[in-house]
Amino acid sequence: VQLVESGGGSVQPGGSLRLSCVASGSDFSRNAMGWYRQAPQKEREWIAAVSNGGSILVANSVKGRFTISRDSPKNTLYLQMNSLKSEDTAMYYCVVASSVLALEEYDYLYSGQGTLVTVSS
Repeated sequence: VQLVESGGGSVQPGGSLRLSCVASGSDFSRNAMGWYRQAPQKEREWIAAVSNGGSILVANSVKGRFTISRDSPKNTLYLQMNSLKSEDTAMYYCVVASSVLALEEYDYLYSGQGTLVTVSS
């Protein structure tokens, strides 16, 4: 099983980025998928999840700015990030879990290596 994130980079405050995560090695259509992030010297933070049925949860810290979506046939997960702020700077990880609840509790089945997002002027 492999999760490969891409799309990270450096952007100015107010800018946008779109992260992608391609999952391979298994069929994840029955799993929840999501994103969490971890900034330097800070605890990890769950930010968004989508269930196998398409239900979506987004953390309050990014609600209204970040949108999560998945293309199940392609085993691909996306995170559209708009109106980025300096506090969004972090390593972003794609994860697979048995359910959205499990994902919220950081009970992952699989995790990617992460993609770095830097928001700075």
